[in-house]
Amino acid sequence: MYQYDAFDRQFVRTRAAQFRDQLRRHLDGRLPEDDFRALRLQNGWYVQRHAPMLRIAVPYGELSSRQLHQLARIAREFDRRDEGLPTARGGFGHFTTRQNLQFNWIPLAQAADVMDRLAEVDMHGIQTSGNCIRNITTDALAGIAPDEVVDPRPYAELLRQWSTLHPEFAFLPRKFKIAITGAADDRAATGWHDIGLKLKRDADGRVGFEVAVGGGMGRTPIVGRVIAAFVPWQEILLYIEAIVRVYNRYGRRDNLYKSRIKILVKAEGQHFADAVNDEYRAIVAHDGGEHRIPQAELDRVAACFADPAAAADERPAPADDREMPLAYRRWLERNVHAHRLSGHRAVTLSLKRAGQAPGDVTADQMDRAAELATRFSHGELRVTHDQNLLLPWVPQRELHALWLAARECGFATPNIGLLTDLIACPGGDFCGLANARSIPVAAAITERFDDLDRLYDIGDIDLHLSGCINSCGHHHSGHIGILGVDKDGAEWYQVTLGGGDGSVLGGEAAPGKVIGPSFAADEVADVVEALIETYRRERRSGERFADAVRRLGPAPFRAAADAVRHATAGVAA
Repeated sequence: MYQYDAFDRQFVRTRAAQFRDQLRRHLDGRLPEDDFRALRLQNGWYVQRHAPMLRIAVPYGELSSRQLHQLARIAREFDRRDEGLPTARGGFGHFTTRQNLQFNWIPLAQAADVMDRLAEVDMHGIQTSGNCIRNITTDALAGIAPDEVVDPRPYAELLRQWSTLHPEFAFLPRKFKIAITGAADDRAATGWHDIGLKLKRDADGRVGFEVAVGGGMGRTPIVGRVIAAFVPWQEILLYIEAIVRVYNRYGRRDNLYKSRIKILVKAEGQHFADAVNDEYRAIVAHDGGEHRIPQAELDRVAACFADPAAAADERPAPADDREMPLAYRRWLERNVHAHRLSGHRAVTLSLKRAGQAPGDVTADQMDRAAELATRFSHGELRVTHDQNLLLPWVPQRELHALWLAARECGFATPNIGLLTDLIACPGGDFCGLANARSIPVAAAITERFDDLDRLYDIGDIDLHLSGCINSCGHHHSGHIGILGVDKDGAEWYQVTLGGGDGSVLGGEAAPGKVIGPSFAADEVADVVEALIETYRRERRSGERFADAVRRLGPAPFRAAADAVRHATAGVAA
């Protein structure tokens, strides 16, 4: 993991002190809400439906045990629920699809105290909101995946340092998101980001980036288009500067719904790419090498991501001849992943189980996960794109012991990549922007598909659920996508089929297609079941759900969903 030095620590502590002063002046009435709003947003503080919400940056998803223990303490001491609210909960955190953590019940008057607690463990909420460059995300298997070409984490860290409080890009037309991958399989969903970066090597072994621009979900789902096939790594900050500078200059500020860079890229096409490349050439011509990334700086940052010293001594475990219980075999199949180091595995701690919303963890569960990381993974965890936690450095010989310990903590559900490993935003239970609730719908689907034999028969499938068109649950990229909409004050849900995130299992990056009018909340689980049963009836041997949808087209699935609507209407009549 990246290790903060004296400068980094002074930076986040100074920022926390600045926020304390801003908050004090606001609470005293000297800083009006309209002026304070931009300041709190750039430190990660929202005002949601019932209470303030804090979004904490977890850069490219890496967490230490020490940091997670501190987050647990913050949850216990500050995340206090209001018992008078119908959806009141507290003392927990929520991991998001962009590898951050959110708290939903911290009183604003205590916000500065929380920022100080975060700074104690080298954490903050800087630029987790606002019209600026947000948290840089990457593959949760970065640095350990067997198919990795180049470790993206040092470059992600350099991007983070470059973009944090960048004076030219602090007030962009709209929020801006960057994802980076260094693997053959794009597990970072780069096509769905404002900028998607793929590390490559040319014929001579030199490292560079393929650059795609203009991806995004929301009202207009668009997959990013490649505008540069190979940018040398030394110049990637210059190229990104050119992109963001062109966007800052020409992006729409007069219309919120047309303000994202994807709209500019779609409208201008090749003209946008030409403008970026012209700006890039001008920057390079006048730079004189001053702002290229020096080899020494890359080496300094990359040294932080060296393998744990003890990992090099690990040897492959002998074959386990014990008769393994079915639950353990399923866990090995679904939650345990290949590793580039012999004798090691990466292990997902599932945060998808009955009784809790996807991505939610209580304070006690945070402590337990941190303890597992200390015992089995050299004190390191990763937050995944799918709202789970991952232990990246597990010795193969420790897998059985880890399984037993994870079961005791509730983290060993063997459902990774299956239907109940769904992702969802907090929805209308918390978010002031949401049109509908996500958590009850997710719970109904999880309850409906609680039989592991059935889940394993269904196989790999991505189900994504958003409570509004802002798409925080990434419904567009789900094999099955569910979008909450408002109809005359009632909650309804639109269903899409055939989306993909760009990974091998997720399929080609593409938005799903709507399969007809929306459904009432109590119909959604029935609709999902109808879609699944259609697949099970029509599939070929070994054919996955996403492949069957592409082969069959939407017609049989739409008919199955319509049958649910008609049956419900008949019962109502």
